[in-house]
Formats: sequence, C-alpha cells, structure tokens
Amino acid sequence: MPNYLYPLIGIPLIFICTTLGALFVFFIRKKDISPKLSKIFIGFASGVMLSASFFSLIKPALETNVSYLPSFVIVMISIVLGALFLWGIDKIVPHFHVSEKQDEGLPTRKMSKTSKMFLAVTIHNVPEGLSVGIAFGVALSTPNNNALLVGALLLAIGIGIQNIPEGAVVSLPIKSETGSSFKAFIFGMLSGIVEPIAAIIGLFLAMQIQGIMPWALAFAAGCMIYVVSEEMIPEMTSEGHNHFGVWSFIIGFVIMLALDCIQF
Repeated sequence: MPNYLYPLIGIPLIFICTTLGALFVFFIRKKDISPKLSKIFIGFASGVMLSASFFSLIKPALETNVSYLPSFVIVMISIVLGALFLWGIDKIVPHFHVSEKQDEGLPTRKMSKTSKMFLAVTIHNVPEGLSVGIAFGVALSTPNNNALLVGALLLAIGIGIQNIPEGAVVSLPIKSETGSSFKAFIFGMLSGIVEPIAAIIGLFLAMQIQGIMPWALAFAAGCMIYVVSEEMIPEMTSEGHNHFGVWSFIIGFVIMLALDCIQF
C-alpha cells in the first residue's frame, strides 16, 4: 500500500468512530447514560489511551538517538510540558464536567451549559488527534518506514475504537440537557472534528521538524496521561465501590497493547 494511504485511512477513521459513537443517542431511549455503562465506556477509553501513551508514544521516543540530551530526559520534560498544556487549557477554556456537575475554566455567562459540556470533551480530544498525527508524521519522514506506518495506523485504530464509546458518553448527557437526539448527535459528532485537525497539524510538524520527534511524541503522551488521570480514572471509579470501570480499563489497555505489538 502506498505510504500516503496510511494517514488518509487513519486520520479520518478517528473522526468516523466518534460519529458512530454519537449515533447511540438514536438507539438508547433514555436521555442519560446509566452509571454502570458510563464506567464501562470511560474505563475502556482510558485503558486504550494510557496503553497508547506508553507503547505507541513514550516507547519510540525513548528509543530515539539524540546527541544533545539523554532520551529519557527529553521524554520526562515533554510529558510534563504536555500535561501543563492541557492543564492550562482546562484553566482557561470554560467547560462543564457532567460527572462532577461543576464548571471549570474562566467564568462566563454567555455560554450555555450544553456548549460547555461540548467543550469539555472537545478539549480532551486534542491530544488524541495530535498523537495520531505525530505518529504518521514521524513514520512518513523516516526511511524504511513500513513498520512505523503500520504502528501509526494501529494507533489510529486503537484511538478510533475508544472514540466509539467516548462519542456516546459525550452525546447522551447533551441529549438529557437539550431533549433532542438530533442536537445531541450533532454536538457529539462535532466534538470529534478537532481530532483530524490536530492530527494534520501534528503530522506536518513532525514531518517538517524532524528534530522534535521525541519531544512531540512524549508531549502528546503527556497530554493523554493528563486527561486519563485528571478526569477519566476519577469518573470510572466514582459513586460506589465496584469494578466495572476497572475491568473495562484493563481490557482496553491490553487490546491497545496487542494492537501495538502486531508485526507485519
């Protein structure tokens, strides 16, 4: 398969999967997702994201030969920078966390609750798209890159798999808020548009500035780890002591691990 087809398949896929997840609003009669199902969805998504952070992003960044600094130092710095980037966005952009029932970001009265719910997920889709784009950019700019291209495509597939339940988790609370399945679907679908945009940005940056490769990979990993630890893990373990979220987290983690280890 020609090299350019890999990103042409992988980048749209992550958006398509979010759209598929948003379609759940037309098939689930309830206007709100049950706590048990929410934990399962969020646990699975967080397992995929954490596994992808380590095996698809941090591992290749550590294996990069850099003359000016040890690779582990670059990875450590970049992970912290990625987490700080997401933390800064959290503190600036107004958004609403459904599980905690509270606003975050700069206070504003001009935005509706639905818009804030939409932004809460849209913000956290940025590192997912960025990680996919960077992986493709690194692969395309590396000679003898078939294994890297396949790895980037598998990363996109893994992110896409977790985007399906994530699309549902976004859309169903908005359906509860607006009372409209169609509006909830549109908001859910649009929340995923930022992913291919971020992916294209990451792809071109990684291709044009090859020296930033380990920095970019670990930065994207830091963003994803921040999302998982700050929001997703607390949500999947909240409201009572059960193991639905924990087991779905483990399943998501090992599925992404298996995808990353497939050899062609």
